[in-house]
Amino acid sequence: MAWFSLLSLAAKTGLHVYQNRQNQKKYMSDAALLHAERMAQGKIEYKGQVLTSHEKGFKDEIVLFIIILPIILIAWSVFSGDPAAQEKLDLFFFYFNNLPTWFVWLTVGIFGSIYGLKPGLNMFKKK
Repeated sequence: MAWFSLLSLAAKTGLHVYQNRQNQKKYMSDAALLHAERMAQGKIEYKGQVLTSHEKGFKDEIVLFIIILPIILIAWSVFSGDPAAQEKLDLFFFYFNNLPTWFVWLTVGIFGSIYGLKPGLNMFKKK
C-alpha cells in the first residue's frame, strides 16, 4: 500500500508540474502577443525582438573562439620556447597575410554582421 500511495503522489506531482508548464507557455504567448501589439502601436521600441534573436544562437561564441584562437597560439608559441612552433606560426601568418582581399572582406563582413558592427565598417572603406 505504501508503494501505491507513493506512486499516486508522484503522479499528482508530475501532473501539477505539467499543468504549470502549460500555463507558463500560455502566459508567455499572451505576453509576446501583448508586446507585439504595443510595438505595432509605437508605444515601445523594437529592442526586445533584437534581444530574442541574439539569445538563441551559439554563433557569437563560435566567432569569439575563432578570434581568440590565434592569440592563444601566439601566447603558446612565445611561452613554450619551442622554435618549431614559432616557425610554424610565422609561416601561418605569412600565408594568412597573403589571402585574397575578397576573403578578408568576407570575413570582416561576417564578423560585423554577427556582432552588429556595421556602422564601424565604414572606416575600412576605400576613399
